[in-house]
Amino acid sequence: MRELDRAEALRLLATVSLGRIVFTHRALPAVRPVNHLVDGEDVVIRIHGGGALASLSAPADAPGVVVAYEADAMDPDTHLGWSVVVTGYAQPVLDAKDLDRYADLLHPWVERATTTATLRIHPDLVTGFRLEAAAAPATPGGCRPRRESRP
Repeated sequence: MRELDRAEALRLLATVSLGRIVFTHRALPAVRPVNHLVDGEDVVIRIHGGGALASLSAPADAPGVVVAYEADAMDPDTHLGWSVVVTGYAQPVLDAKDLDRYADLLHPWVERATTTATLRIHPDLVTGFRLEAAAAPATPGGCRPRRESRP
Protein backbone atom coordinates (compact mmCIF):
# COMPACT_ATOMS: atom_id res chain seq x y z
CA MET A 1 0.00 0.00 0.00
CA ARG A 2 1.40 3.37 -1.05
CA GLU A 3 0.17 6.74 0.20
CA LEU A 4 -0.86 9.22 -2.49
CA ASP A 5 0.09 12.88 -2.49
CA ARG A 6 -2.67 15.49 -2.83
CA ALA A 7 -2.18 16.10 -6.56
CA GLU A 8 -2.22 12.40 -7.50
CA ALA A 9 -5.22 11.73 -5.26
CA LEU A 10 -7.25 14.52 -6.88
CA ARG A 11 -6.16 13.39 -10.36
CA LEU A 12 -7.41 9.86 -9.63
CA LEU A 13 -10.65 11.17 -8.13
CA ALA A 14 -11.32 13.00 -11.39
CA THR A 15 -11.09 9.70 -13.33
CA VAL A 16 -14.26 8.26 -11.78
CA SER A 17 -17.76 9.68 -11.56
CA LEU A 18 -19.26 7.88 -8.57
CA GLY A 19 -18.37 8.19 -4.91
CA ARG A 20 -19.89 8.33 -1.45
CA ILE A 21 -20.57 11.46 0.58
CA VAL A 22 -20.35 11.13 4.36
CA PHE A 23 -22.32 13.68 6.37
CA THR A 24 -24.30 14.11 9.57
CA HIS A 25 -28.02 13.38 9.41
CA ARG A 26 -30.13 13.67 12.56
CA ALA A 27 -26.91 13.78 14.64
CA LEU A 28 -25.67 10.47 13.22
CA PRO A 29 -23.20 9.63 10.43
CA ALA A 30 -24.82 8.96 7.06
CA VAL A 31 -23.43 7.87 3.70
CA ARG A 32 -25.01 8.29 0.27
CA PRO A 33 -23.71 7.35 -3.17
CA VAL A 34 -23.62 10.30 -5.56
CA ASN A 35 -21.99 11.14 -8.85
CA HIS A 36 -19.51 13.98 -8.99
CA LEU A 37 -17.07 15.96 -11.03
CA VAL A 38 -13.79 17.51 -9.99
CA ASP A 39 -13.36 21.20 -10.80
CA GLY A 40 -9.83 22.29 -9.94
CA GLU A 41 -9.51 20.87 -6.43
CA ASP A 42 -13.23 21.07 -5.65
CA VAL A 43 -15.64 18.14 -5.77
CA VAL A 44 -19.05 19.13 -7.16
CA ILE A 45 -22.30 17.24 -6.68
CA ARG A 46 -25.94 18.05 -7.46
CA ILE A 47 -28.72 17.19 -5.01
CA HIS A 48 -32.51 17.03 -4.90
CA GLY A 49 -34.76 18.64 -2.31
CA GLY A 50 -36.53 16.61 0.29
CA GLY A 51 -33.76 14.06 0.75
CA ALA A 52 -31.18 13.75 3.50
CA LEU A 53 -28.60 15.59 1.41
CA ALA A 54 -30.78 18.71 1.28
CA SER A 55 -29.57 19.50 4.80
CA LEU A 56 -26.13 20.22 3.32
CA SER A 57 -27.36 23.39 1.59
CA ALA A 58 -26.09 25.72 4.31
CA PRO A 59 -26.89 29.42 4.04
CA ALA A 60 -24.42 31.35 1.91
CA ASP A 61 -23.09 33.31 4.91
CA ALA A 62 -22.24 30.07 6.81
CA PRO A 63 -18.85 28.39 6.34
CA GLY A 64 -20.57 25.27 5.08
CA VAL A 65 -21.15 21.81 6.47
CA VAL A 66 -18.23 19.46 7.14
CA VAL A 67 -18.39 16.36 4.94
CA ALA A 68 -16.11 13.65 3.65
CA TYR A 69 -16.21 12.35 0.11
CA GLU A 70 -14.74 8.98 -0.84
CA ALA A 71 -14.26 7.35 -4.22
CA ASP A 72 -12.21 4.42 -5.35
CA ALA A 73 -11.38 2.01 -8.12
CA MET A 74 -10.56 -1.48 -6.86
CA ASP A 75 -10.22 -4.66 -8.88
CA PRO A 76 -12.00 -7.46 -6.98
CA ASP A 77 -9.86 -10.15 -8.63
CA THR A 78 -6.37 -8.68 -8.21
CA HIS A 79 -7.17 -6.59 -5.10
CA LEU A 80 -5.28 -3.70 -6.70
CA GLY A 81 -6.52 -0.14 -7.07
CA TRP A 82 -6.85 3.09 -5.16
CA SER A 83 -9.05 4.98 -2.71
CA VAL A 84 -9.26 8.74 -2.06
CA VAL A 85 -11.00 10.65 0.74
CA VAL A 86 -11.59 14.40 0.57
CA THR A 87 -12.64 16.15 3.78
CA GLY A 88 -13.85 19.73 3.77
CA TYR A 89 -16.81 22.08 3.78
CA ALA A 90 -19.79 21.61 1.45
CA GLN A 91 -21.21 24.92 0.32
CA PRO A 92 -23.98 25.70 -2.14
CA VAL A 93 -22.93 26.97 -5.55
CA LEU A 94 -24.69 30.28 -6.10
CA ASP A 95 -22.97 31.78 -9.15
CA ALA A 96 -25.35 31.51 -12.12
CA LYS A 97 -22.55 30.79 -14.63
CA ASP A 98 -21.19 27.97 -12.47
CA LEU A 99 -24.68 26.55 -11.94
CA ASP A 100 -25.31 26.48 -15.70
CA ARG A 101 -21.91 24.91 -16.40
CA TYR A 102 -22.38 22.20 -13.75
CA ALA A 103 -25.91 21.49 -15.00
CA ASP A 104 -24.42 20.82 -18.46
CA LEU A 105 -21.55 18.68 -17.14
CA LEU A 106 -23.09 16.77 -14.23
CA HIS A 107 -26.30 14.82 -14.62
CA PRO A 108 -27.61 13.02 -11.52
CA TRP A 109 -27.97 9.28 -12.03
CA VAL A 110 -31.31 9.19 -10.25
CA GLU A 111 -34.17 10.70 -12.21
CA ARG A 112 -35.94 13.42 -10.27
CA ALA A 113 -38.17 16.25 -11.39
CA THR A 114 -35.73 18.96 -10.35
CA THR A 115 -32.30 19.33 -8.95
CA THR A 116 -32.59 21.84 -6.16
CA ALA A 117 -28.96 22.55 -5.33
CA THR A 118 -25.41 22.14 -6.47
CA LEU A 119 -22.79 21.69 -3.79
CA ARG A 120 -19.08 22.36 -3.94
CA ILE A 121 -16.81 20.55 -1.49
CA HIS A 122 -13.57 22.42 -1.02
CA PRO A 123 -11.05 19.97 0.42
CA ASP A 124 -9.13 20.95 3.52
CA LEU A 125 -7.70 17.43 3.71
CA VAL A 126 -7.05 15.01 0.85
CA THR A 127 -5.84 11.51 1.67
CA GLY A 128 -5.49 8.44 -0.47
CA PHE A 129 -3.66 5.23 -1.06
CA ARG A 130 -2.92 2.87 -3.88
CA LEU A 131 -2.83 -0.90 -3.47
CA GLU A 132 0.00 -2.10 -5.70
CA ALA A 133 1.35 -5.49 -6.62
CA ALA A 134 4.19 -6.65 -4.44
CA ALA A 135 7.63 -6.38 -5.98
CA ALA A 136 9.41 -9.65 -6.68
CA PRO A 137 11.62 -10.56 -3.72
CA ALA A 138 15.32 -9.91 -4.12
CA THR A 139 17.74 -12.83 -3.99
CA PRO A 140 20.79 -12.77 -1.74
CA GLY A 141 23.27 -10.26 -3.09
CA GLY A 142 20.50 -7.81 -4.06
CA CYS A 143 19.60 -9.35 -7.43
CA ARG A 144 16.06 -10.14 -8.41
CA PRO A 145 15.36 -13.63 -9.73
CA ARG A 146 15.38 -13.80 -13.51
CA ARG A 147 12.11 -14.65 -15.18
CA GLU A 148 12.29 -17.46 -17.65
CA SER A 149 10.56 -16.93 -20.95
CA ARG A 150 8.13 -19.56 -22.06
CA PRO A 151 7.94 -20.68 -25.68
